Amino acid sequence: MRDLRGRNALLTGASGGLGTFIAEELALAGVNLALCDLPGADTPALAHRLASSCGGKAAVLPADLADPVQVAGLIERAEAAIGSIDILVNNAGIEISSAYTGFTREEFERVVEINLIVPMELTRRALPGMLERGRGHVVFMSSLSGKIGFPYAEPYAVTKAGLIALVQSLRLQYAGKRVGFTAVCPGFVSAAGLGARALGDDKVPAMLAPVKPEKVARALVNAIARDQSEVIVSARPVRPALAIAGLFPRLGGWIIKQTGAERVGRGIARRRNRLDSVPKDGYDTP
Repeated sequence: MRDLRGRNALLTGASGGLGTFIAEELALAGVNLALCDLPGADTPALAHRLASSCGGKAAVLPADLADPVQVAGLIERAEAAIGSIDILVNNAGIEISSAYTGFTREEFERVVEINLIVPMELTRRALPGMLERGRGHVVFMSSLSGKIGFPYAEPYAVTKAGLIALVQSLRLQYAGKRVGFTAVCPGFVSAAGLGARALGDDKVPAMLAPVKPEKVARALVNAIARDQSEVIVSARPVRPALAIAGLFPRLGGWIIKQTGAERVGRGIARRRNRLDSVPKDGYDTP
Protein backbone atom coordinates (compact mmCIF):
# COMPACT_ATOMS: atom_id res chain seq x y z
CA MET A 1 0.00 0.00 0.00
CA ARG A 2 2.74 2.45 -0.91
CA ASP A 3 0.22 4.59 -2.78
CA LEU A 4 -2.63 5.47 -0.41
CA ARG A 5 -4.63 7.57 -2.85
CA GLY A 6 -8.23 6.43 -3.04
CA ARG A 7 -7.94 4.07 -0.07
CA ASN A 8 -10.60 4.12 2.65
CA ALA A 9 -9.77 4.50 6.34
CA LEU A 10 -11.67 4.32 9.61
CA LEU A 11 -10.11 6.52 12.28
CA THR A 12 -11.26 6.38 15.91
CA GLY A 13 -10.70 9.26 18.30
CA ALA A 14 -10.76 11.47 15.22
CA SER A 15 -11.65 14.92 16.49
CA GLY A 16 -9.46 15.35 19.55
CA GLY A 17 -5.75 15.57 20.25
CA LEU A 18 -3.69 13.54 17.80
CA GLY A 19 -6.78 12.45 15.89
CA THR A 20 -7.16 15.70 13.97
CA PHE A 21 -3.51 15.63 12.89
CA ILE A 22 -3.78 12.00 11.78
CA ALA A 23 -6.96 12.76 9.85
CA GLU A 24 -5.30 15.70 8.11
CA GLU A 25 -2.22 13.68 7.13
CA LEU A 26 -4.33 10.81 5.79
CA ALA A 27 -6.51 13.22 3.82
CA LEU A 28 -3.42 14.87 2.33
CA ALA A 29 -2.31 11.41 1.19
CA GLY A 30 -5.59 11.05 -0.71
CA VAL A 31 -7.33 8.73 1.75
CA ASN A 32 -11.13 8.76 2.16
CA LEU A 33 -12.05 8.95 5.82
CA ALA A 34 -14.70 7.63 8.18
CA LEU A 35 -14.17 9.77 11.26
CA CYS A 36 -15.35 8.23 14.52
CA ASP A 37 -15.64 10.04 17.83
CA LEU A 38 -18.12 10.51 20.65
CA PRO A 39 -21.52 12.00 19.87
CA GLY A 40 -21.29 15.74 20.33
CA ALA A 41 -17.61 15.94 19.39
CA ASP A 42 -16.49 18.45 16.78
CA THR A 43 -16.15 15.78 14.10
CA PRO A 44 -18.57 17.33 11.53
CA ALA A 45 -16.46 20.50 11.34
CA LEU A 46 -13.31 18.43 10.83
CA ALA A 47 -14.97 16.35 8.11
CA HIS A 48 -16.18 19.46 6.28
CA ARG A 49 -12.75 21.08 6.42
CA LEU A 50 -10.96 17.97 5.14
CA ALA A 51 -13.44 17.33 2.34
CA SER A 52 -13.20 20.97 1.25
CA SER A 53 -9.41 21.19 1.36
CA CYS A 54 -8.39 17.72 0.16
CA GLY A 55 -11.29 16.69 -2.06
CA GLY A 56 -11.82 13.19 -0.71
CA LYS A 57 -14.71 11.69 1.21
CA ALA A 58 -14.99 12.46 4.91
CA ALA A 59 -17.91 10.79 6.69
CA VAL A 60 -18.85 11.32 10.34
CA LEU A 61 -19.58 8.27 12.51
CA PRO A 62 -20.57 9.22 16.07
CA ALA A 63 -20.09 6.31 18.45
CA ASP A 64 -19.48 5.61 22.11
CA LEU A 65 -16.77 2.95 22.07
CA ALA A 66 -17.61 2.00 25.66
CA ASP A 67 -20.80 0.44 24.24
CA PRO A 68 -20.07 -3.03 22.77
CA VAL A 69 -23.15 -2.82 20.55
CA GLN A 70 -21.89 0.36 18.88
CA VAL A 71 -18.43 -1.14 18.47
CA ALA A 72 -19.92 -4.26 16.87
CA GLY A 73 -21.55 -2.25 14.09
CA LEU A 74 -18.83 0.32 13.46
CA ILE A 75 -16.99 -1.41 10.59
CA GLU A 76 -20.26 -1.97 8.73
CA ARG A 77 -21.29 1.67 9.23
CA ALA A 78 -17.92 2.86 7.96
CA GLU A 79 -18.10 0.66 4.86
CA ALA A 80 -21.63 1.84 4.15
CA ALA A 81 -20.40 5.43 4.32
CA ILE A 82 -17.16 5.32 2.28
CA GLY A 83 -16.69 1.78 0.92
CA SER A 84 -14.55 -1.20 1.91
CA ILE A 85 -12.15 -0.33 4.72
CA ASP A 86 -8.50 -0.62 3.64
CA ILE A 87 -7.00 1.10 6.70
CA LEU A 88 -8.06 0.96 10.33
CA VAL A 89 -6.42 3.42 12.71
CA ASN A 90 -7.14 2.58 16.36
CA ASN A 91 -6.40 5.97 17.89
CA ALA A 92 -9.09 6.39 20.56
CA GLY A 93 -7.86 5.94 24.13
CA ILE A 94 -8.16 7.15 27.69
CA GLU A 95 -5.64 7.79 30.44
CA ILE A 96 -6.15 7.99 34.21
CA SER A 97 -3.32 9.11 36.50
CA SER A 98 -3.24 8.04 40.13
CA ALA A 99 -1.16 6.45 42.82
CA TYR A 100 -1.53 2.76 42.03
CA THR A 101 -3.40 1.97 45.25
CA GLY A 102 -5.86 4.75 44.37
CA PHE A 103 -7.16 3.10 41.21
CA THR A 104 -10.53 1.39 41.35
CA ARG A 105 -11.38 -1.84 39.60
CA GLU A 106 -13.94 0.04 37.51
CA GLU A 107 -11.11 2.31 36.29
CA PHE A 108 -8.95 -0.70 35.42
CA GLU A 109 -11.80 -2.17 33.41
CA ARG A 110 -12.59 1.11 31.64
CA VAL A 111 -9.00 1.73 30.54
CA VAL A 112 -8.54 -1.86 29.37
CA GLU A 113 -11.87 -1.81 27.50
CA ILE A 114 -11.24 1.39 25.54
CA ASN A 115 -7.48 1.10 25.02
CA LEU A 116 -7.13 -2.62 24.36
CA ILE A 117 -10.38 -4.56 23.96
CA VAL A 118 -11.97 -2.11 21.50
CA PRO A 119 -8.95 -2.06 19.12
CA MET A 120 -8.80 -5.85 19.28
CA GLU A 121 -12.50 -6.14 18.49
CA LEU A 122 -12.50 -3.59 15.66
CA THR A 123 -9.49 -5.35 14.13
CA ARG A 124 -11.21 -8.73 14.42
CA ARG A 125 -14.19 -7.35 12.51
CA ALA A 126 -12.18 -5.46 9.86
CA LEU A 127 -9.66 -8.21 9.16
CA PRO A 128 -11.82 -10.72 7.22
CA GLY A 129 -12.63 -8.15 4.53
CA MET A 130 -8.99 -7.08 4.25
CA LEU A 131 -7.85 -10.68 3.88
CA GLU A 132 -10.50 -11.40 1.26
CA ARG A 133 -9.50 -8.35 -0.78
CA GLY A 134 -5.79 -9.03 -0.33
CA ARG A 135 -4.97 -5.58 0.99
CA GLY A 136 -5.22 -3.69 4.24
CA HIS A 137 -3.38 -2.16 7.15
CA VAL A 138 -4.23 -1.79 10.84
CA VAL A 139 -2.56 0.83 13.02
CA PHE A 140 -2.58 0.77 16.81
CA MET A 141 -1.71 3.99 18.62
CA SER A 142 0.54 2.72 21.37
CA SER A 143 3.02 4.78 23.41
CA LEU A 144 6.54 4.81 24.78
CA SER A 145 4.76 3.92 28.01
CA GLY A 146 4.19 0.52 26.45
CA LYS A 147 7.95 0.10 25.97
CA ILE A 148 9.26 1.31 29.31
CA GLY A 149 6.23 1.72 31.56
CA PHE A 150 5.24 4.97 33.24
CA PRO A 151 4.59 5.53 36.94
CA TYR A 152 1.17 6.68 38.13
CA ALA A 153 -0.35 5.52 34.82
CA GLU A 154 0.10 1.77 35.10
CA PRO A 155 -3.24 0.71 33.51
CA TYR A 156 -2.48 2.93 30.51
CA ALA A 157 1.04 1.51 30.18
CA VAL A 158 -0.26 -2.06 30.40
CA THR A 159 -2.74 -1.53 27.57
CA LYS A 160 -0.13 0.14 25.36
CA ALA A 161 2.28 -2.75 25.93
CA GLY A 162 -0.54 -5.10 25.01
CA LEU A 163 -1.01 -3.34 21.67
CA ILE A 164 2.68 -3.81 20.85
CA ALA A 165 2.44 -7.54 21.60
CA LEU A 166 -0.76 -7.73 19.55
CA VAL A 167 1.00 -6.26 16.51
CA GLN A 168 3.89 -8.70 16.84
CA SER A 169 1.49 -11.64 17.08
CA LEU A 170 -0.70 -10.54 14.17
CA ARG A 171 2.26 -9.94 11.88
CA LEU A 172 3.47 -13.48 12.55
CA GLN A 173 0.05 -15.04 12.00
CA TYR A 174 -0.74 -13.14 8.79
CA ALA A 175 2.71 -12.90 7.23
CA GLY A 176 2.43 -13.05 3.45
CA LYS A 177 -1.30 -12.19 3.46
CA ARG A 178 -0.80 -8.61 2.19
CA VAL A 179 -2.28 -7.14 5.37
CA GLY A 180 0.01 -5.09 7.61
CA PHE A 181 -0.03 -4.12 11.27
CA THR A 182 1.79 -1.25 12.97
CA ALA A 183 2.24 -0.01 16.53
CA VAL A 184 3.01 3.72 16.73
CA CYS A 185 4.78 4.64 19.97
CA PRO A 186 5.09 8.37 20.64
CA GLY A 187 6.34 9.93 23.83
CA PHE A 188 4.73 13.09 25.17
CA VAL A 189 3.13 15.02 22.32
CA SER A 190 3.07 18.81 22.39
CA ALA A 191 -0.30 20.53 22.14
CA ALA A 192 -2.15 17.28 21.53
CA GLY A 193 -2.77 13.84 22.92
CA LEU A 194 -3.33 12.47 26.37
CA GLY A 195 0.14 13.35 27.59
CA ALA A 196 -0.16 17.02 26.71
CA ARG A 197 -3.53 17.31 28.43
CA ALA A 198 -2.16 15.58 31.53
CA LEU A 199 0.93 17.79 31.70
CA GLY A 200 -0.87 21.08 31.25
CA ASP A 201 1.66 23.87 31.59
CA ASP A 202 4.18 21.76 33.52
CA LYS A 203 7.69 21.55 32.14
CA VAL A 204 9.19 18.15 31.52
CA PRO A 205 12.83 17.04 31.69
CA ALA A 206 14.86 17.26 28.50
CA MET A 207 14.81 13.50 27.89
CA LEU A 208 11.00 13.57 27.98
CA ALA A 209 10.68 16.59 25.70
CA PRO A 210 7.41 16.53 23.75
CA VAL A 211 7.32 15.71 20.06
CA LYS A 212 5.17 17.69 17.62
CA PRO A 213 1.86 16.05 16.69
CA GLU A 214 2.51 16.64 12.99
CA LYS A 215 5.62 14.45 13.27
CA VAL A 216 3.61 11.63 14.82
CA ALA A 217 0.94 11.85 12.12
CA ARG A 218 3.53 11.83 9.32
CA ALA A 219 5.30 8.85 10.89
CA LEU A 220 1.99 6.98 11.09
CA VAL A 221 1.11 7.50 7.42
CA ASN A 222 4.65 6.63 6.37
CA ALA A 223 4.47 3.43 8.44
CA ILE A 224 1.36 2.35 6.54
CA ALA A 225 3.02 2.96 3.17
CA ARG A 226 6.19 1.12 4.24
CA ASP A 227 4.46 -1.60 6.28
CA GLN A 228 6.53 -0.93 9.37
CA SER A 229 5.93 -3.09 12.42
CA GLU A 230 6.77 -0.47 15.04
CA VAL A 231 7.50 3.24 14.95
CA ILE A 232 8.97 5.14 17.89
CA VAL A 233 8.41 8.90 17.66
CA SER A 234 10.28 10.98 20.22
CA ALA A 235 12.07 14.29 20.47
CA ARG A 236 15.20 12.65 21.93
CA PRO A 237 16.96 9.37 21.06
CA VAL A 238 15.44 6.68 23.25
CA ARG A 239 16.36 3.46 21.47
CA PRO A 240 19.70 3.08 23.31
CA ALA A 241 17.89 3.26 26.66
CA LEU A 242 15.29 0.76 25.45
CA ALA A 243 18.01 -1.62 24.26
CA ILE A 244 19.87 -1.40 27.58
CA ALA A 245 16.62 -1.94 29.49
CA GLY A 246 15.98 -5.07 27.45
CA LEU A 247 19.45 -6.52 28.04
CA PHE A 248 20.06 -5.23 31.57
CA PRO A 249 16.73 -4.47 33.25
CA ARG A 250 18.21 -3.08 36.47
CA LEU A 251 20.57 -0.71 34.68
CA GLY A 252 17.83 0.19 32.22
CA GLY A 253 15.49 0.98 35.08
CA TRP A 254 18.10 3.27 36.62
CA ILE A 255 18.58 5.09 33.30
CA ILE A 256 14.86 5.53 32.82
CA LYS A 257 14.54 6.85 36.37
CA GLN A 258 17.12 9.52 35.54
CA THR A 259 14.80 10.87 32.83
CA GLY A 260 12.51 12.22 35.55
CA ALA A 261 9.55 10.02 34.59
CA GLU A 262 8.65 9.32 38.23
CA ARG A 263 8.60 13.01 39.11
CA VAL A 264 6.48 13.87 36.10
CA GLY A 265 4.00 11.06 36.77
CA ARG A 266 3.75 12.00 40.44
CA GLY A 267 3.12 15.62 39.52
CA ILE A 268 0.27 14.68 37.19
CA ALA A 269 -1.35 12.50 39.86
CA ARG A 270 -0.95 15.22 42.49
CA ARG A 271 -2.60 17.85 40.27
CA ARG A 272 -5.54 15.49 39.85
CA ASN A 273 -5.75 14.90 43.60
CA ARG A 274 -4.96 11.23 43.08
CA LEU A 275 -1.60 10.98 44.80
CA ASP A 276 -2.73 9.55 48.12
CA SER A 277 -6.26 8.50 47.30
CA VAL A 278 -7.79 5.26 48.58
CA PRO A 279 -9.97 3.17 46.25
CA LYS A 280 -13.65 3.11 47.01
CA ASP A 281 -15.70 0.99 44.65
CA GLY A 282 -18.12 -1.85 44.64
CA TYR A 283 -15.38 -4.48 44.62
CA ASP A 284 -13.60 -3.29 47.79
CA THR A 285 -14.55 -4.42 51.27
CA PRO A 286 -15.18 -1.65 53.84
